[in-house]
Amino acid sequence: MSTVFAPEVITKQSMDMALLAIAVALAAGLVLSRVIKPLKFPAVTGYLIAGILIGPYVLGRVPGLSEIITPEFISSLSVISDVALGFIAFSIGSEFKISVLKKIGKQAVVIAIFEALAAVFLVSAVLVGLHFFIPDKLPISAALTLGAIASATAPAATMMVVKQYKARGKVTEVLLPVVALDDAIGLIAFAVSFGVAQALESSNGISLITVLVNPMAEIFFSFAVGGLLGMLLNFAEKLFKSNSKRLCLAVAFVFLTVALSIAAESGNWRIFAVDVRFSSLLTCMMLGTVFCNVCKNSLEIMEKTDKWTMPIYILFFVMSGADLRFDFFKEPIFVLIGIVYIIVRVLGKCLGAKMGAILSKADPKVRKYLGYTLIPQAGVALGMSLMAVSAFPGNEGILIRNTVLFGVLLYELVGPMVTKIALTKSGDIVPKNAVAATTTSTELTDDDEDE
Repeated sequence: MSTVFAPEVITKQSMDMALLAIAVALAAGLVLSRVIKPLKFPAVTGYLIAGILIGPYVLGRVPGLSEIITPEFISSLSVISDVALGFIAFSIGSEFKISVLKKIGKQAVVIAIFEALAAVFLVSAVLVGLHFFIPDKLPISAALTLGAIASATAPAATMMVVKQYKARGKVTEVLLPVVALDDAIGLIAFAVSFGVAQALESSNGISLITVLVNPMAEIFFSFAVGGLLGMLLNFAEKLFKSNSKRLCLAVAFVFLTVALSIAAESGNWRIFAVDVRFSSLLTCMMLGTVFCNVCKNSLEIMEKTDKWTMPIYILFFVMSGADLRFDFFKEPIFVLIGIVYIIVRVLGKCLGAKMGAILSKADPKVRKYLGYTLIPQAGVALGMSLMAVSAFPGNEGILIRNTVLFGVLLYELVGPMVTKIALTKSGDIVPKNAVAATTTSTELTDDDEDE
């Protein structure tokens, strides 16, 4: 996920085009999010559709624009995606306050670990099996990477349903902390699986260092650097009294963390035979975790940061939609890979959530319905796929990116509706026309729910 800056090719004309593209992307994203609002779809769906419409394969087909709106032009704006992913990870890290983790309890931790890792193992196993039938179309490294990406869940769509319908009950109580933990577990799983996938593609051959040591070292270095920067941010924050300056400081540290991660990735830094690399996602997540645990003003600063970064998030999703390459799906085999990924990931989430719920002795309703609420997938998964494109610049990276984009579009269209149905069936959402005078949502039996 690196961006190379070459001053000799950055002209005033290219800068003007970039600014125009940013303005059009923001406007299109806002318009489409408004258009789909009556359909009850999450805003991210509108942003992705907006990107498709103004991208190379729709607006880019218009005569006169085909030479301007190209996949290469979209890729040239990747620095925006780098920054957006940094803030997404920073925001995830802020959820892990020690005081909050103590309240979550072991049950949510066990369920989160099982549902995330079950998706990883099941998708990886099925796609690796599929590789042996179509080795030229689906490399093992792509199968492992897609398996790792399968762990991620989009909390925004799930939270939207919970808030919109005021869901309360056994499933919702477990769902909220599980969603908070999910992406963190997914990022760690991705760092390991992605490291193994890169080792398999490396020209230096496969060894214990490339397959095991380097991925674990990347996690260690990411946590160490992110933790150190989090402590520095806490110290620097005390030097300023103005909230606006504290906001600027937090933004600067996220920029710095992303820049260090990119520099380490492109600089080939090594300690003996071990590669020194930082995952920008893990490093920014650790930055947010440490900062929010040691800084007294972190909550207020994070709220302001979230508001400041909204335009960047919109741009990230719009450009992700524009990056979807429709010509890639001309071959039915790639459509098949996408469908297999989508279906098997859902199975992994449901089976893993059920297994974790059984082992943690959760309520029967949690065992039955929780997995269906974990279907949505968006920001973190798109970020992982973007890292895959950088690591595998050929058709392999394009396969991973487009499979994930394809999945995200369907998950974000179907996921919120399935979440609503599951929470209604569990009794956490009570229909307005239901007679609640004698029966509460927590007293519903399975027979009552089916009627």
